[in-house]
Amino acid sequence: MKSLTACALVALQFAAPSAAYAEDFASADAGADAGEVDVDTIIVTGTRDAQRTQFDTLAPIDVLPSRTIDGSISDDLSDTLAQLLPSFNVQRLPAADGLAFVRPATLRGLSPDQTLVLVNGKRYHRSALLGTRGAQAADLATIPNLAIKRVEVLRDGASAQYGSDAIAGVINIILDDQPGMDAFGQFSQYYEGDGASYQSGAQGGIALGDRGALVFTGEFTKSDATSRTRQRPDAEAFQAAHPELDVPDPVQRWGQPDLRSVRGAVNAGYQIAEGVTVYAFGTITDGEGVTDFNWRNPANTGNVYNPSPAFPDFSFTDIYPAGFTPRFGTDYDDYQAVGGFRGEAGDAFTYDLSASAGRSRIDYNMQESLNASLGPDSPTSFYLGRQRQSEFNLNADFVYRLPLGLVEPANIAFGAERRKETYAIYPGDPASYAIGPGAASGLAPNSNGFPGFSPLNAGEWSQTSYAGYVDVELRPVEMLTLGAAGRYEDFSEFGDTFNYKLSARLEPVRGLALRATYSTGFRAPTPGQLNAVNTTQGLDTTTLEIFNRGRLSPSDPIAIALGAQPLKPEKSRNLTAGLTFQSAFGLTGSVDVYQIKLRDRFGQSATFTVPGDLPNPQRFTAVTYFTNDFDTRTRGVDVVLGYAHDVGPGRADINLAYNYNETKVTSGTTAAIANETQRVLFEDRLPKHNATASLGYTVGAFGLQARARYYGAWTDVSGNATGEMFQRFGSMLLFDLSASLKLNDHLTVRAGAENIFDAYPDEATNQAVRGLIYSRNAPYDTDGGQYYVRLGITF
Repeated sequence: MKSLTACALVALQFAAPSAAYAEDFASADAGADAGEVDVDTIIVTGTRDAQRTQFDTLAPIDVLPSRTIDGSISDDLSDTLAQLLPSFNVQRLPAADGLAFVRPATLRGLSPDQTLVLVNGKRYHRSALLGTRGAQAADLATIPNLAIKRVEVLRDGASAQYGSDAIAGVINIILDDQPGMDAFGQFSQYYEGDGASYQSGAQGGIALGDRGALVFTGEFTKSDATSRTRQRPDAEAFQAAHPELDVPDPVQRWGQPDLRSVRGAVNAGYQIAEGVTVYAFGTITDGEGVTDFNWRNPANTGNVYNPSPAFPDFSFTDIYPAGFTPRFGTDYDDYQAVGGFRGEAGDAFTYDLSASAGRSRIDYNMQESLNASLGPDSPTSFYLGRQRQSEFNLNADFVYRLPLGLVEPANIAFGAERRKETYAIYPGDPASYAIGPGAASGLAPNSNGFPGFSPLNAGEWSQTSYAGYVDVELRPVEMLTLGAAGRYEDFSEFGDTFNYKLSARLEPVRGLALRATYSTGFRAPTPGQLNAVNTTQGLDTTTLEIFNRGRLSPSDPIAIALGAQPLKPEKSRNLTAGLTFQSAFGLTGSVDVYQIKLRDRFGQSATFTVPGDLPNPQRFTAVTYFTNDFDTRTRGVDVVLGYAHDVGPGRADINLAYNYNETKVTSGTTAAIANETQRVLFEDRLPKHNATASLGYTVGAFGLQARARYYGAWTDVSGNATGEMFQRFGSMLLFDLSASLKLNDHLTVRAGAENIFDAYPDEATNQAVRGLIYSRNAPYDTDGGQYYVRLGITF
C-alpha cells in the first residue's frame, strides 16, 4: 500500500506541467503582501462572521500568503512559521528518538499540543508521537507547502469556539482553490557541504465550468543528513589502545536525519444546485528517515560487552569489535480526508455539514544494534513496533444573520461536533523487547538504543466527545463590535467542560482600533497520554554507561505505587488587549499584550527509582509518569509594523515583528518539591525575546529580499542517569538574503542563502563528551549557512 501511495503521488507531481514560485519575501505578522493578501481579505479564523477582514478582527491574526510560505528553503511548514512568526518556535532535536522526525513546535512558549491546527477550518488530526512531557500535536510537516493558499494564525485563546487545544492560538491552513498550473524544482545545501536537499512539486487546478474547481498538488523531498560533530574523547582513547581496529571518525553523528517524503493534497468544490456546494479536500504523506544514536564503546559498555556465563564462548566483540552506533529509523504515512455540504437558505442563513477522518501511523526500526541479553542469538536489526493515531469528526455548523436594527445584523453562529479519537500501539519483533538468558548476569535486554514495544505496552484506546457551541458577534454602533462565545463539551474518559469567550473592538478614529478578549480554555488528555508506556535508553555523560528509563502510564501499577493520579484537563484563562491601525499610505501595525494563566499543566513527575519490592522486568534505572503537576502564568507582548509602498522605480515591503514572552511556574508539585529541571524547562528553555525584520524591493522583473532573525538567550538542560545539568546560551542574530529574476511570463529563478554569514551559537559544553558541538535543543538551526536555487514555472 505504501509503495502504491508513493508512486501515485510521484505520478501526480509530474502530471502538471508548471510551477509556483515565491518572488517576494513578506513578513508574517503584517501579512501585507500586496499581490495576495491585503486589509480587505476576508478572514475565516477566530470568527464566523463572513465579513471580517484582518483589520476588523476582534483578536490578533497573522496572515501568511502563499508566496511568503514558498519563500523558505525548508519544506517543513514548522520551519517557515518559526522564521516568520517571532512567537513561534521549533527545535531540531537530533538523536532524540521520534522527536528527530516529528519536531515539537510551540506558540507563545506553551506546549506544542496547546495550539490547535485547522485545514480549511476543519480540525487536523494529531501525530501518533507523544513528545516531550507527553505533548501530542499535529505534524505540520505532513502538509505540502505548494498546496497552501495562505495561513492564518490566531494569537489568542479560542477553546470556546473550537474546543480542546486552542489555548495558545489557532493555525488555520487554507488550501489553494484556484485553477492554474504551477511547478518548481529546488536544490539547497549547507556551506559545510552536507545536508543536500532536493525538492520538486507540481500543482494543477482545473475549473469545473463556472460551478467550482478541482486542484491537485504533489511534492517530493529528499534531504541528506548533516553532521556537526567531533570525535568522542573515549573513541579517540579506544582507537589509541587498539590501533589494529578501524574506529569510525566520528563514531556517531549529531545533526539532521536523512529524510525522504512524498506528499499530496486535493481541494475540490462544486455547486450542485443554487446555494448548495459539495466539497472535499485532503492531504496524504508517505516518508521515512534515519538518525544516529549514541556510540557503544567496547571498553566501558559493560552491560553489552561483559562476559556472561550464559554465553561462555561468545562476545559481541566478534560482531562489533570497534563498538557500534545504533541507527534509528522511522517509516510513516499520514492522511486527512474531509467532505461535506455547505450552502445558504435565503440571505440570512448558511450551513456547513461535514465529516472528516485522519490518521497518523509511525513504524520504528533499528539497524546496527543488538539485544545483548540474547547473546549469539541476537539479530542486529529490529522492527520496534507501531504507533497509530486516528480521529473521526462529524460537524454541523450554522450561521444566522439576525436583523436587530443595528448598524449591521447580529451574526449568530451555532453548531455541534462529535469526535472520536483512537490511539494504538502495536508490538515489535519479539527480539526487540526480549529479556534473554544473559540478563541474569547483567547484559542489557531489549534492542539496544530503543526497546521495542512489547505486548505489555501494546493496546488500543479510544475517547469520544460531544460538543455544542454558540458564537455571537454584533455591532450596536458604528465604532463598536462585541462578541461572545460559549462551548459545552463532554468527554467519555473524564467528564465535561464549559468554556466561554468575551470580545470587544472599538474604532474611535477610522483606521485606529482598540481590541480586547477574555476567555477560558482547556486541553483534554488524549487516549495516548492516558494509556501509553514508553521506554528509552540514554548515555550517562559521567560513567558513559547506557541506562534505561521508563515513562509509565498513570494507571500503571508501579506509577500508582509511586503516587500517580488520573489525568484531568489542563485549563486556561486568557486575556489579550491591544491596538491596531492601518493607513492610506501603506503603513499598518498592531501592539497586543497578553496573559495566559494555566493550571493543571501536564508534565512528567519527578524521577523515581523503582523500589526493590515492585516488579521491574525491564530493569529501569528510573521511571516517571505523566501528571497534572504545574500552574503557570505566561505574559508577553507582540509588536508588528508593516509598510508597503512604491519607492523610487520599484516597490518596497518593510516588516518588523517582535515578541516578548515570559512563563513563570506559579504553583504545583514542581514548586513544592523544588524540581529544578521542570521549572527551567517551562521558564527558560526558549528565548524570551524574538524578532524578525524584512525588506523586500522589486523593480520590474528583479526582486531582492533580505531578512534578519533575532533569538534571545535561553537555557539548555542535559540529562544523566543521576541528575540534570544546565547551560545558558546567549542571543543569536541570523541574516537571510535572496534575489529573484522573472525570465519571462512563465519562468522565474531565485537564488539566495539562509544564515548567509554562517553564524553558529555557543558550543554545548555539557555535551562535549559525546561529540556534540552545538545544543541539540536549540530553538534555531545550528548547522550554519545554507544556500539554494529555485526554478519556478507558472501558467
